[in-house]
Amino acid sequence: MTAEGEAEGLVGLAASDPVLAYERANAFLKRSPSSCAARVVALRAAGLAAKELGLLEEGIERLQEALACSKGYEAALVRMNLVGLLSARGDCQGALAEAARAEGILRGRDANRLAANVACALARAGRLPEADAVASQALPRLRQDHDPVTLTGLLTNLGLARALRGDLGTAEATLSEAVAVGEAAGLGHMAAMARGNLAFVASRRGDIPRALRLFAAAEPALTRERVAQCRFDVGETLIQAGLPGEARPLLEATLREVTANGYQCDIADGLLLLAHAELADEDAERAAETAERARAAFADQERTGWTLLADHLLIRARWAAGDRSAVFLRSVVATAERLHERGWAEASAEARIIAARVALALHRPAGHLLEPVSRMRDRGPASLRAAAWHATALERWARRDHGGARDAIGEGLRAVEEYAEVFGALELRARAAGLGDELAHLGLQMARSPVELLSMEERRRALARPASLRPPRDPARAAALSELRALSSQRASVLAQDGTSEACVRERLRRVEASIQARTRRRQGDGRQHPTGFGTDRLVSALGSGRALLEYLRIGDELHAVTACGERFHRFRLGSYADVVDDVRLARFALKRLLERAGDAHALKGLQHACRRLDEVLLAPVLHGIAERDLVLAPIGCLHGLPWAALPSLKGRPYTLVPSAATWLRARAVDASRRERVVLIAGPGLEHAEQEVKALSRLFPQARTLTGAAAKAEAVRDALDGADLVHLASHGEFRDGNALFSRLRLADGPLMLCDLETLDAPPRLLVLSACDAGRAADGDAVIGMAGVLLALGTATVIASVGPVRDDEAPGFMTAFHTGLAAGLPPARALAATPRTPGVTGFNCFGAG
Repeated sequence: MTAEGEAEGLVGLAASDPVLAYERANAFLKRSPSSCAARVVALRAAGLAAKELGLLEEGIERLQEALACSKGYEAALVRMNLVGLLSARGDCQGALAEAARAEGILRGRDANRLAANVACALARAGRLPEADAVASQALPRLRQDHDPVTLTGLLTNLGLARALRGDLGTAEATLSEAVAVGEAAGLGHMAAMARGNLAFVASRRGDIPRALRLFAAAEPALTRERVAQCRFDVGETLIQAGLPGEARPLLEATLREVTANGYQCDIADGLLLLAHAELADEDAERAAETAERARAAFADQERTGWTLLADHLLIRARWAAGDRSAVFLRSVVATAERLHERGWAEASAEARIIAARVALALHRPAGHLLEPVSRMRDRGPASLRAAAWHATALERWARRDHGGARDAIGEGLRAVEEYAEVFGALELRARAAGLGDELAHLGLQMARSPVELLSMEERRRALARPASLRPPRDPARAAALSELRALSSQRASVLAQDGTSEACVRERLRRVEASIQARTRRRQGDGRQHPTGFGTDRLVSALGSGRALLEYLRIGDELHAVTACGERFHRFRLGSYADVVDDVRLARFALKRLLERAGDAHALKGLQHACRRLDEVLLAPVLHGIAERDLVLAPIGCLHGLPWAALPSLKGRPYTLVPSAATWLRARAVDASRRERVVLIAGPGLEHAEQEVKALSRLFPQARTLTGAAAKAEAVRDALDGADLVHLASHGEFRDGNALFSRLRLADGPLMLCDLETLDAPPRLLVLSACDAGRAADGDAVIGMAGVLLALGTATVIASVGPVRDDEAPGFMTAFHTGLAAGLPPARALAATPRTPGVTGFNCFGAG
């Protein structure tokens, strides 16, 4: 093969295997070929490969060296290659200038390649309509040329540009074609780039699980520059998923990497994304500072289209900071117009929504501002649809069109419900439900009757909780859970050894937990709208004459309650929610202190004082007229963690806690036919656990008992499946910030909340004699063992929302189970059991 032929092969190799192309091109150049033409081609190959490997400046230097020793058609080819590298450096104008010098010289396939690079440079400059036009013109020619490298690249860039303009359907079709062409031609990393952009489209559509799966599939085949771009897109997806706190460190780390490699274009893009994450993380001041840095970077690069997106972010930050001035209104309207002119449809719509909200705050007409947004209410990201319907509801309410406002709220919540059904992971579903908070709270404000108020609150709560959480069987996830148990056990064994071993095990634990969480987040929902199961007639019938519902809710900072007793519904304003939060914290702190220091008079007094105040706010106003009925309590926020039994009005009174009235109705519908299978379990490390199980085995002589080495996690999980009654005594740990890894300690490691999702038939009644086993994450998704078990189909859970004294548990549990064996329902058996401080935290959850 001639030197020229060998060099030409390297240019093609730079697209399919940049690592090998870089090595061979540099080796070729070291041999100092006599042919100047061959050297130019080798320099082109080295430059293109270097760009893909994160060596941008080296790549530009190689191409500039090639340009210096070439002329005519050969120089035009080098300029064509420079277009892509200069764009990556942020010099879009320089890139387009090089393209203009090559235009008219290149012919045929090379002219089409130049058009593909120009389209990419225009998109990076934020000139999306022009990029689309250039790419669309070149596309038919490239399809005829059978040039898979250029065709794959053009389709990838065109698909991304269309996605940025909000044309997601066309973008997906274009990128799917890019993946197919790239894979058919063996262009692995180019197909991976297209797949990464498909993930970006899925994210913009709101299909976060699919986006995460596509990103995970794409990243291993990407080169260094593309990995950074992929991680920026993952960061944006995490923001969309309601995880800005996770997006921020990912974006910051990726920014450091691209800064070190000189990718100025990516630096500006990354700064803008970081500003979005900071704003979503309620850090408006920092977001504005970062957006200003992004704006300056875009301006320096003369990327005027992207400068507008930085302006848009600054508007959002000012809105979040509370600016409602007339000057701000004019600025927002002007920015919305400019965004529309440059093809940023979604950003323009968001700006118009903010303008409408500011106008309404100034008591000015807003309908004309929302008119151009009306078509976005039924398409586009769920966040935009919800915001558009919310603004529409506010505008109609301001015109006293209450019926129209209620209709708008209903449409907006329907959009959020559709979005939430995409998620198979409860954590992400709960965050997705947050998009409906403003709409639902407006609906609560507008409610004119107790029934209307209760119905809206039930709809709000239903957003975060699917009817079923059961995931498909996943052997890889099961293996990771087994590894996590083994590591947890290993960590316990090295705690007393040197710090290095402990740190090593802790890091491995972190990595395995992250992999399990990632697999869980990629799980798809079933896509079906699940009915809430709530209806006032059904509720009244189920409550009968012996029970009353008491559901708490918030409107702004004010705590409200709705009661259902017989056929009567009442509404109560209870006062400041912030004050209740303070008292709940005080009660929990005092109870914990009392358990740590038995007989601590100061702690006991603090607990009693806080609980009296809570009783006066939460119960005293609403219990009048309810007589002595059993209570079904649907708490909100911090009230999920309250030791309710410590409140004076509930002493000896049967009650059960539920995430919602609909959850209670579902729990009552669980098949009540006894399965006649009782399981008693004692975990390790509790001095009185085996004593507790031994005492209970006398009440249930036919029970299956698992203690000591037999009480292994998988054996316990299998024993839970299909049981009628399970009593499990062990150490419990609630994981703040990552509730799905809350755990019960067993012989070979923890049984975790995510283990319970695999149960086919969860126990009808589960008693968890463990610290904190009844706690849940903040918010109303009630992500904790009790909430997850109820969603899976357990009828009733007995668990503590706080610490438990090991020595007081056996007597308490024996008395409770004695009541059960005598025929009392769980809530009544629990209410009839005398309490000591060490068991105050136990609540009944579910059917009761």
